[in-house]
Amino acid sequence: MYHIIIIEDDPMVASINRQYALALPAFSVERIFKNGAEALEYLKENDTDLIILDYYTPLMNGSQFIDRMHALGKTPSVIMVTSANDSDIVRSLLSRGVFDYLVKPFTAERFQTALKRFAQTRRCLDGHKTGLSQDELDDLLLHRDPVSTPKPSLTKGLSDATLAMIREYVRTNPEMLFTSEQIAEQVQLSRITIRRYMNYLTETGELVSVIDYKTGGRPSIKYGWKPFI
Repeated sequence: MYHIIIIEDDPMVASINRQYALALPAFSVERIFKNGAEALEYLKENDTDLIILDYYTPLMNGSQFIDRMHALGKTPSVIMVTSANDSDIVRSLLSRGVFDYLVKPFTAERFQTALKRFAQTRRCLDGHKTGLSQDELDDLLLHRDPVSTPKPSLTKGLSDATLAMIREYVRTNPEMLFTSEQIAEQVQLSRITIRRYMNYLTETGELVSVIDYKTGGRPSIKYGWKPFI
């Protein structure tokens, strides 16, 4: 689960941002702040994975907030969701390492694409104990992973709720590979049912499958997040 705080002085926009984020099962919105000063006080005692930040908020602007946050030794990812599209402001924020930049008004799809890209990056970085290849770095930096492309329609008989449950279980163990039997035991579904979901998730590119020949018997298929390999 990735934890988010939102810094937005417009209650309606803050509520919309929250709804869009919570529509993705991997994200939890911990707090909403009307200005950067309140958020900084929170960050002194708490960590967060991601900040949704409006540039124009009371007491300090987005650039000032990021500088003060870094001075505290805090370096969560930042997604700008703002009407500030002046080239000097954009250049200033990009130089401070903002992860993505959305100009109001934005669509739910674009907002959620930003969050999916963040999750993809975190899974990849967290799942590698050794160096990244050039192709893997290009996937991250050029956003080449198909998170924003349409996925195949959910196969008849599969449930969105069950799919989300399986996805979340595998996601919380990004460094492991699982057989369909192991997943079936954890989510309390039949092995045959789980295999149908695994086929869908590998088809959409969310999971990879590898063949394990070290079983002492018949080789088995194991599944894990794409960045695992």
